[in-house]
Amino acid sequence: MIKTDILIIGAGPTGLFAVFEAGLLQLKCHLIDALPQAGGQCSEIYPKKPIYDIPGFPEVLAGDLVDNLMKQIEPFQPGFTLGERAETIEKLDDGSFVVTTNKGTKHQAPIVAIAGGLGSFEPRKPLLDNLRKYEDNGVAYMIKDPEVYRNKRVVIAGGGDSALDWSIFLADVASEVTLVHRRNEFRGALDSVEKVQQLKNEGKINLITPAEIVGLHGEDTLEAVSVRKTTNPDEVVTLEVDNFVPLFGLSPKLGPIADWGLEIEKNAIKVDTFDYQTNVPGIYAIGDVNTYPGKLKLILCGFHEATLMCQSAYQRIYPDKKYVMKYTTVGGVTGFDGSKKEAPKAVVKSIN
Repeated sequence: MIKTDILIIGAGPTGLFAVFEAGLLQLKCHLIDALPQAGGQCSEIYPKKPIYDIPGFPEVLAGDLVDNLMKQIEPFQPGFTLGERAETIEKLDDGSFVVTTNKGTKHQAPIVAIAGGLGSFEPRKPLLDNLRKYEDNGVAYMIKDPEVYRNKRVVIAGGGDSALDWSIFLADVASEVTLVHRRNEFRGALDSVEKVQQLKNEGKINLITPAEIVGLHGEDTLEAVSVRKTTNPDEVVTLEVDNFVPLFGLSPKLGPIADWGLEIEKNAIKVDTFDYQTNVPGIYAIGDVNTYPGKLKLILCGFHEATLMCQSAYQRIYPDKKYVMKYTTVGGVTGFDGSKKEAPKAVVKSIN
């Protein structure tokens, strides 16, 4: 039995940052993740994808963000159970929880924090008859290494942040980038939309809207795609390409967590915004896995939710203790082994 103060389900950015905030309160954490490495989607799906909305980083690759978070939590020596999925949960007489994975590993903690991101997921695929023929032969649903597209002709389909961000990034990598979206309006950040428009004006991106991909062509590997303007169904053009990347988002599923007696709304866990606790006392949900009025699925918001969750968790574990927030430029961070790490301008908590 693995015992800890806070059991975190999900080792993505939000789960990792929760370790740091808990560590400042001298709370020990252990993380469970079905993936074989920490980092969640940032490591598994798009480690080379640039992220633009992390404070203090005008641009940071998703994989580098994970590396930095792992370095940040080193002093607090978290435990990891990787490559295993949290399967069942049981509440003991003392109020603590036992979470068992699909491989039978048992974990006990007074606090459970679900930071599972989108849960288990698979990409949403376009409805094209011969799509499977070209999977891994010119068609991919995520971009892990942009160097694969160096000096290639790439068509990206989609209208969200991923489609916009990768179009911008690959403009300096691929020989030709074409972005196809079925509407004139995009769902991504306004700044990204403006950058795409600017790159179009500079001749670095081909922008085709409103339009959709209606055909894939090639003998063994993808050689061309057919694009149809939605305003004129008779207008179909064929583009010679090396790669087609439909970025229509992910279809999320909560998996076994959906059977834990938590209040679910639209495939997400409802929480109280006071401390991001669920309807089951002692179980919290932070990051993309939760929902509440005004919810924004941003890493930044997950960091905020993790911070408040840890404050509430401390009070549940130590109801008779008091602590005060303290800002310092010299206090640094004290690890569980007594080591001292300077952290200029860091926020640390002083426990009374």
